[in-house]
Amino acid sequence: MKLFSTLLLAAGLPFMMQAAEPTDTVTVFMIGDSTMANKPLAKENQERGWGQMLPVYLQGNIKVDNHAVNGRSSKSFINEGRWDKVMSLIRPGDYVIIQFGHNDEKPKNDRHTDPGSTFDENLRRFVNDTKSKGATPILMNSIVRRNFPPMAGQDIASESDDKQKDWKGMYPNEGVILVDTHGAYLDSPRNVATETGVTFVDMNKLTHELVQTLGANNSRDLFMWISPNTYEFCPKGKIDNTHLNVHGALIVSRLAVNALAKQMPELRQYIRPEIYNLN
Repeated sequence: MKLFSTLLLAAGLPFMMQAAEPTDTVTVFMIGDSTMANKPLAKENQERGWGQMLPVYLQGNIKVDNHAVNGRSSKSFINEGRWDKVMSLIRPGDYVIIQFGHNDEKPKNDRHTDPGSTFDENLRRFVNDTKSKGATPILMNSIVRRNFPPMAGQDIASESDDKQKDWKGMYPNEGVILVDTHGAYLDSPRNVATETGVTFVDMNKLTHELVQTLGANNSRDLFMWISPNTYEFCPKGKIDNTHLNVHGALIVSRLAVNALAKQMPELRQYIRPEIYNLN
């Protein structure tokens, strides 16, 4: 019954028969941006953050408290008081998964940080504050954007430069090589993890390998590529190479669970054994 209720909740379906939470329940807090965040379910919305699907793969006395929010960088998450809120909830024995970068790299003053400088400082604060509460921080870098630029000789621009910068357009002729868009923002979580002695999960590498293996055409099935007149939430359709759909979020969440099972043996008791593969 518990697994069934978890699957329903993760899929966005109601379930009223929920047992009282055991007093020894471990909480996995999640802080980050829209690629991790819980998404609304109204009007058949198909977008999901991978953190939204994480409960599907967990068992036992553990819960997920997802505080990731659309559009937030490490800077704005702190400045808006969101980190203070999480800190007020953390208990000894809990975990905090930290994944920023998509919005830190944007030029907006209320979001922008620099890798090797202010971005690292914010990540360091999350880690040290978490440790001060007797909890365990886990650093991750950003999941990959789906970006297959045309090969040499092909026409590049199909949208305005602004739309290309937002990664919401599509190339008229996509290439076959997935090209990174995050640059040095991928290195900061790894560097801070090494410096502070905490676990680092290379989510960019894991998702890059997934998307490259699927290729330009099949990888669209992971992201918000919606045909017109399919769902009420976007009657005109949608092309979004950053955000995941239900299927994509389930797959990416499973990649994260497998990595955690391999790198943090103490968490394996909370992961459904049929999910992870330690080979």
